[in-house]
Order: sequence, then structure tokens, then C-alpha cells
Amino acid sequence: MFIQTEETPNPATLKFLPGRVLMSEGTADFKSQEDASKSPLALKIFEIEGIKGVFFGADFITVSKKDALEWVVLKPAILGAIMEHFVTHQPLFYGERGLKSLQEEDDPITFQIKELLDTRIRPAVAMDGGDIVFDSFEDGILYVRMQGSCSGCPSSSDTLKSGIENMLRHYVPEVLEVRALES
Repeated sequence: MFIQTEETPNPATLKFLPGRVLMSEGTADFKSQEDASKSPLALKIFEIEGIKGVFFGADFITVSKKDALEWVVLKPAILGAIMEHFVTHQPLFYGERGLKSLQEEDDPITFQIKELLDTRIRPAVAMDGGDIVFDSFEDGILYVRMQGSCSGCPSSSDTLKSGIENMLRHYVPEVLEVRALES
């Protein structure tokens, strides 16, 4: 098994590409070892000293590290944990988990916002090892959560304002501003 790695715009995160689909729908963001208890792979990665976060996308894993440690030290252990997980055919999650999706009760504006996030914005953000998740839309302000490599990335606020906010304001004039909430 060959696992590729890619740098992300966030120097504290690294993207791992195992060459297979991880999640057919949605994403999973683990900010602590307690969160990681839902996934044997995330739990194994969190057992490595210096890991701050684990994020699963459609076909990638983004791992965030604490500032004090270097990737040259962490990378081999992370690659080993990922390889062992897939070679032993373990499940990605223990039991079932619910996925967030478009809700039938969403108003037309919220539905349009979620559809734009899912079809135009999320795929671009995923290329950098992250995700953007709808939180709420109130009084013209869209609240989102940045995950994976986008969480805490130095350039995420520029991306949010210059790219995401401009696109959403163009297609949905009711959106006046986009704000990121802390995950």
C-alpha cells in the first residue's frame, strides 16, 4: 500500500492520501482523543504524541500537530498507523454515525447556500485538506465552521472573505457576510 502525503496551506497540518475512498458522504473532524473514540483510525493517530487534530475527507486524512513537534518526527508514525489500519481491514467508525445533509425543512435561501457550499466551495477547500460546514444563516450573516487544514490556517480568513464570501454574495444576494466560528 502506498500513501501519498501533501503539504497544505496550514503549516501545522499535513494531508495523507491512502488511495481509496474513506467516506462516501460527509466528513469527520476529531479535535480530541475523546472525539476520536468513535473511530479506530482516528484513535490510533491520536495515540501519537503531539497530535492536535484528525480530519477525514472523502479520500484523504488531514492531521494537525502541536507546534513544538516537527513533521519529520511525526510523519513515519502517522503513515504506520494509517497503513496498519487499512492492511488489517478495520472499520473507519465504530457503529453507525449520522451525517449532516440538506434538510427538507430548510428555507429556499438556506437550501441554496448549502447547495453552493456542497457543490462549489467544499470541493475546492477539500483540495487543501479541509472542509467548510454550514452552521447557520441569520440576518444576512452566514456562520460556517472551518475544519481540517482550514481550521487555524493563517490564510483561511483571506480565503473566507475574498473567495467564499464573494461567491456566495454573487449567487445569493441575501448573504451580506460570512463568518467562521471556532470548531
